Amino acid sequence: MARQGKKSRNGAFWGKALERAHLGVWDWDLSTGDCFYSATWARMLGYADNELANTSDLWLQLTHPDDRERALASGDRHIAGLTDAIETELRLKHKQGHWVWVLDRGGIVERGADGQPLRLMGVQTDISKQKAAEAALEQVNVRFRLALAASGTGIWHYDIATHKSYWDARTREMFGVAADADEVPPDLWHSFLHPDDKEATERAHQPPPGSNGVTASQYRIIKRDGEVRHIESLVRYIAVAGAAGQILGTVRDITEDKLREQELAFAARHDALTGLWNRAAFDRLLADHIATGVPLAVFYVDLDYFKALNDFAGHAAGDLALKSVAAGIGRCLPPSAHAARLGGDEFALLVPHCDAAQAERLAGAILAAVRGADLGLAATARRLAASIGIAIVNDRATTVADALACADDACYAAKAAGRDRFAVFSAEANSGGLNAARLAADTVDAMEDGRLKLFGQEIHRLGRPWQESRHVEVLARLAGRSGKLIPPSEFIPAAERFGIAARLDRWIIRTALSRHGAAMKSGAITLGFNLSAQTLSDPGLWDFVDSIIEQTGAPHSGIGFEITETAAVTNFDAAETFVRKARERRCKVSLDDFGAGMSSFEYLRRFPVDAIKIDGSFIEHIAESRFDREIVLAITSIARSLGCHVVGEKIERQDTLAMLSDMGVDFGQGFLLHRPEPLEQIVARATGPADGARARRAS
Repeated sequence: MARQGKKSRNGAFWGKALERAHLGVWDWDLSTGDCFYSATWARMLGYADNELANTSDLWLQLTHPDDRERALASGDRHIAGLTDAIETELRLKHKQGHWVWVLDRGGIVERGADGQPLRLMGVQTDISKQKAAEAALEQVNVRFRLALAASGTGIWHYDIATHKSYWDARTREMFGVAADADEVPPDLWHSFLHPDDKEATERAHQPPPGSNGVTASQYRIIKRDGEVRHIESLVRYIAVAGAAGQILGTVRDITEDKLREQELAFAARHDALTGLWNRAAFDRLLADHIATGVPLAVFYVDLDYFKALNDFAGHAAGDLALKSVAAGIGRCLPPSAHAARLGGDEFALLVPHCDAAQAERLAGAILAAVRGADLGLAATARRLAASIGIAIVNDRATTVADALACADDACYAAKAAGRDRFAVFSAEANSGGLNAARLAADTVDAMEDGRLKLFGQEIHRLGRPWQESRHVEVLARLAGRSGKLIPPSEFIPAAERFGIAARLDRWIIRTALSRHGAAMKSGAITLGFNLSAQTLSDPGLWDFVDSIIEQTGAPHSGIGFEITETAAVTNFDAAETFVRKARERRCKVSLDDFGAGMSSFEYLRRFPVDAIKIDGSFIEHIAESRFDREIVLAITSIARSLGCHVVGEKIERQDTLAMLSDMGVDFGQGFLLHRPEPLEQIVARATGPADGARARRAS
């Protein structure tokens, strides 16, 4: 019964098996050269039964040219007894013209009496889908390897069961390991870890079995040559069937990134020229020290004769002097002290555990260091000194502004006493000593509560109506809490002293353009703005101005900026950059207080400005002073030859106006009734009935 139940394994049976398995059979008789190809082999290539002639080299005719040598070599090696079987991959041409990948396996099935092979048989399997998958995977791997190479990332893994570690070539290169094989000693990595990072780093590289999260860490390694490098690592546990699992990780050298971070952090806290703390960082340090309640001395150091040095020897000599002074101050200070450059030629110091007597001795040493500063070639003709104010702080309720204000007031006392000396703040002698700090704080409040007012001063061409120029210099007036106007001669120096001048300038520019951009766009008015030294050196100034112009529609050509010689001296490179960018945008630039400094004509040569404003000290007494008249004539002549307009300040008398008219000065500022008035009134007058239609069209 069992024998009768068995199915016959005849030719039809094996044919069906080959059909189901998608196998093509070949049978090569070496003695006759005949080669048989099964019907399944023909159908695999798209041919019907008996459509192909069973020649011995049929398969070779259909083989891809690039695969023929390899396929022949595989058969030759087996026939020669060098291999146990034929096994190779090759491409055969399909009837429709494309290539079919096949795996060819076979071998000798019959030998003669002399042992020589007589017959070979084999099967070919269509592996096109497998090869396509391999090609797709290879593309993924290529992209993956490219991404790793571009990111500088190395890969490693650790087998928990066998305690074996494997590092790829990039990881070995990163750690300076000279090895050709991926396997490295399991304790090798630990030997590189920086002692201060070792415990935390090893803990981060031990993810618990079964976890699927990624642990990121940064640590330092010490290479065999002593070099310290920073490494960033990502680690994950990988489960492996039937095994304890693996720890897979990546490493990336971030040393350069860390150095850049440190450089940026240093730049954010330090003055670029001297390397001392900057104003913001010093304020934080001072606040922290005051909060401890430890007695400390605060010094305010203002250099004497620095502007004259710049005028005589140029800004390069000034930079050299500032760096030399900073170095000299540093050599005088105890290790616990801190020094800062507040801006220009002003410095501040804080010295913990320092009483008045110690502070006075330290101030004497600093004065000597300033006198001995390296001035380069200017040393033979110029000298430098300092005025120092000292405030002793021992009350933790003292604010930073109050501490600096006290030291600053003492510094002014030292200047008033003759310079090149120090003074210690006394509350009794300086009952109003905190006025400047409070005034600066009140200025900030006034920007928010509407007490800061915009005024304007028309710039008139002599003897011509203002409508021909339509230019207004924008001014600010501070209304005290009592309602009384505080003159700019009080609140602007306070703003500069306490580092809010740039914020004040931005408020003035933003407010004026926001309120009157439409009038400017219509051509009804142009506006001029005075810039402090702090604003002039602000690298974000033009981004701010361009943004406000885009928002308000005010044209660049309708905006003018005035820079003073004082601002140019302490920020010479910034002034040159500012003027260049202003000219690129077709904004007007004026050089203010011209003639007051020793190098006014040098600045005129270096800065291609549109106008110069002759300092009022040469204008107000021009009717009586021949010297002033000659100075004004000389400035006017040079300005005209350079294509610059001339503006005269303090033209407040009829005889002054007449004298300037006779001399041919082009412009006059502040003539007679045209004193500063609210900017709103000037704009309203400019955009009145005659100009209203134009303004409405523009807006």
